[in-house]
Amino acid sequence: MKTYLGLDLGSKTCGIAISSSGIIAETYDTLRFRENDYDEALSQVILVIKQTNASVVVLGMPKHMNNDIGIRGKISESFKASLEQAYPVEVILWDERLSTRTAMQAMSKVSEKNKTKKAKKDELAAVVILQNYLNYKGVSLC
Repeated sequence: MKTYLGLDLGSKTCGIAISSSGIIAETYDTLRFRENDYDEALSQVILVIKQTNASVVVLGMPKHMNNDIGIRGKISESFKASLEQAYPVEVILWDERLSTRTAMQAMSKVSEKNKTKKAKKDELAAVVILQNYLNYKGVSLC
C-alpha cells in the first residue's frame, strides 16, 4: 500500500500531513527553515519521505482565484522539480486555494490558544490538501 504525504510549503515552514491508508489524511509535523531557504526545506522533506517510506507527495500549488500562477506557485513548481531530481518519489501539484482558510475555520471551532492554532495551521492546511487529493482520486470512505 502506498503512503502519501501532503505538503503545505510556505516561506519559513512546511506543514506535513500523512496517509498510510490512502483514505484518511492526518497531521504529521511542521518543518521550520530559514526564510526562503528551499534547499534546507528540501533536505528536511527528503528525511521525512525516507522516515515514512512515502511513495507519493502531494504538494500544494497556490494559485490566484482567477487561476493564474504567481510567485508562490512558481516556487512550488521549482520545489517539485528539485524534489523529483533529488529523490525518486512521485510529486503531484495540487490546487491549494483556500486550504489555509479552511484549516483556520476548522480550528476556530476548537477551544485552543491562538498561539497553538497558529502553530498547527500549516499541518492542518496540509491535511486539507492531501484529503482533497485522496477524495478526488476516489479513495474516500463515502
